[in-house]
Parts: sequence; C-alpha cells; structure tokens
Amino acid sequence: MRRIAFVFLITVFSFSCNNPKQDDKSNKRETYTPNIEYMVVKAHPHDVTSFTEGLLFHDNELYESTGSPENLSFTKSIFGRVDLSTGKLLKLGGLDKNKYFGEGISFLNGKLYQLTYQAQSCFVYDAKSFEPIGKLRYENKEGWGMTTDGESLIMSDGTHVLTYIDPKGFRVTKKLKVTQNGYLVDYLNELEFVKGFIYANVWTKNHIVKIDTANGHVVGILDLEGLFLDAKSKNRYIDVMNGIAYNPVSGHLFVTGKMWPNIYELDFYH
Repeated sequence: MRRIAFVFLITVFSFSCNNPKQDDKSNKRETYTPNIEYMVVKAHPHDVTSFTEGLLFHDNELYESTGSPENLSFTKSIFGRVDLSTGKLLKLGGLDKNKYFGEGISFLNGKLYQLTYQAQSCFVYDAKSFEPIGKLRYENKEGWGMTTDGESLIMSDGTHVLTYIDPKGFRVTKKLKVTQNGYLVDYLNELEFVKGFIYANVWTKNHIVKIDTANGHVVGILDLEGLFLDAKSKNRYIDVMNGIAYNPVSGHLFVTGKMWPNIYELDFYH
C-alpha cells in the first residue's frame, strides 16, 4: 500500500470484492447500491508533497496526517493543520521516517491518536499542546485509517474488517466485516464517521463507500472518478485517492488524495 500505485480507472459499480460465499446462493444476488449525489463547492489548494493518510476536522480546523514512502525522499510522516487558502500543512508533530510510517489520525477525549503502518504502534498526543504522551500497541498486522464514533476508535488495516478499540485500555471491543451484495470489500483505507455511518476510501479505487455500522453493509457510493481525472490533469504524479473529512458546521465533505493538487469541498446528500 505504501508504494506508488498504478491507479486503475474503475466505474462506480466496480469494487474490490473478494471471497464470495459459495455456500449461500442468496449472497450472489446483485442488488442496487445507490449512488450518492454531490456537487463540488470549491477546489481548495493542497500541498503536492503531502502523501495523505488521514484527513479530518476538529474544532472547525482541518487536520491532515501524511506518510513517507522510501522512494519519495521529499515525503514525511507528520500531522498538522491545513491552511485551506494555501494548502500548506502546518506541522504539529511527526515521526522518525526511518523508523515509522505515519498513517491515519483521530481526536478523542482530549487526545490525538496517530497510527503507524507496520510497527503495530499508535502514538498518543495531547490534543491542545500536541506534546507526545504515550505509545500504544494495536493487534492488527497493519494500521491504515482511523476515525471515531465519539466512544471508540475505529481503524482499518487494509482488509474488509473495521476494528473498534476502547481508548481507555486500547483493547478491541468489536470487529465489523464490510460487505456489498454479500461480497467482502477489501482494502478499506481512510475513514470518516458521519451521522452514524462510516465513509471509507477503498485503496486504488476512485470512490468512497458508505457503510452501515449496524451490519457492515455498503449502502451508498460516492463516485469521484471525475475528481481523480481533474487532479491528474493538474499533476500527473498523483497517487491514489485518500482523505475524507466531514465538516459538521457546513455539512460538507472534503476529499483529496496522495500528492493531489486540490482538496475538493463537496455538498453531498447524506
């Protein structure tokens, strides 16, 4: 996942759906997953050196976390506030890129949590001073995206499973399998919790899936192929779509990708 990927142009109905359940014929029945309507409100600038791993709003400020592939010497594993007028990332904290690859972030209960890719470590910071206050260990083989429902931390690990973690003891309390039409949806990446649903990037795909947290079913799709093509036309070196942030003040969704020249602000039906 942490290498420059060839981005395939996929239609809205194309998913990373693996491991069909051969013993249940009802799971093979195709059903219609509705397309979520949206309108681009504005294309904000985004730093093309940012290898985006996480994006979120906290106290009406936009935050971003980034990773640092070995073959891209200019990248860093840091997190900070994004200036939407310039796209620049004001660094507030970071990791030694020779030891750790930074992944998704989340704020919860006065703390900022920062995942790492393969170190099975989650760094914890004070949410006001951003001083490091601890390091926790997660069970998953890898860490990709992170969000919160206000009670649990929810992380993805590149599979079809979302892991709920109690922030107090950092123990797993729930695992949610994500499916569409009875098929597992693998490569779940950046996450965002919006009004009881989880929105997730799917690695190498130009769409976002909307997940029902009660059963893990995909109940909607944001087809963002047009945004990928627009970003590609401005910077041919872009990597995959990754980064979802919901602003509860405006009700808008902000999306971007690794080294994309823009953060797109969307008014969407939800």
